[in-house]
Amino acid sequence: MSVVCIIPARYASTRYPGKPLAMLRGATGEARSLIERSWRAACEVPAFDAIHVATDDDRIAEAARGFGAEVLMTSPGARNGTERCAEALGQLGEGVEMVVNLQGDAPLTPPWFLEALVEGLRADAQAALATPILRCDGETLAALKADRAAGRVGGTTAVVDKAMRALYFSKEVIPYTAEAYEPEAATPVFHHVGVYAYRPWALSAYPGWAVGPLETLEGLEQLRFLEAGQSVRCVEVEARGRKFWELNNPEDVPRIEAILTGMGLP
Repeated sequence: MSVVCIIPARYASTRYPGKPLAMLRGATGEARSLIERSWRAACEVPAFDAIHVATDDDRIAEAARGFGAEVLMTSPGARNGTERCAEALGQLGEGVEMVVNLQGDAPLTPPWFLEALVEGLRADAQAALATPILRCDGETLAALKADRAAGRVGGTTAVVDKAMRALYFSKEVIPYTAEAYEPEAATPVFHHVGVYAYRPWALSAYPGWAVGPLETLEGLEQLRFLEAGQSVRCVEVEARGRKFWELNNPEDVPRIEAILTGMGLP
């Protein structure tokens, strides 16, 4: 039974067309594409038995093969990364224990986030999938609020019950807090890390479930699981001094480059 990482990537994007091929410079000044940086992040995870880029775009496929990635070509009909992963799973055959969806806009995902995610799903037999959450410090919470105040859709937040099962995910900053926090102070807000570990049965069933009103309103693919009554296990992870941010908008490029440089990442 294998743990397979799939990195879904599409060229068309309302907010940022061509995003997977956006170039990012790190501490060495070398520019690498977003999709390559995400693939390199996956390569650091010992738990992964195989890593594939799943795309419907020849430009992304060519770039991915150019830096050594295995590519699965999928149809343009996938409405989100989870549907693309489901289609890719159909090409992999039997023997898959779980599929990890490392979305191609999260090159700052540390390997221990992904290791914890795999172990979190293994430990919860009732969960259809697992996903990491990271407690925001004051600096990250301020950045999330600044994005919303500027009308930008930035990171996603999550709220959970006492058993760490997801109650809701939102592009708004929830739960509401009016308190001012010091930059390094812990806050009650969890930043959702857009990575998922699915059980194959749940991933295969996902494209057949109806798109509900919450998924439609928020534009968050994971809400389809909640609207279908499935259990989503949230795994709290620790930053260990690393900054985490996804590339959602063109304005995020300098922010991510600054983090790469500040952390000494090439």
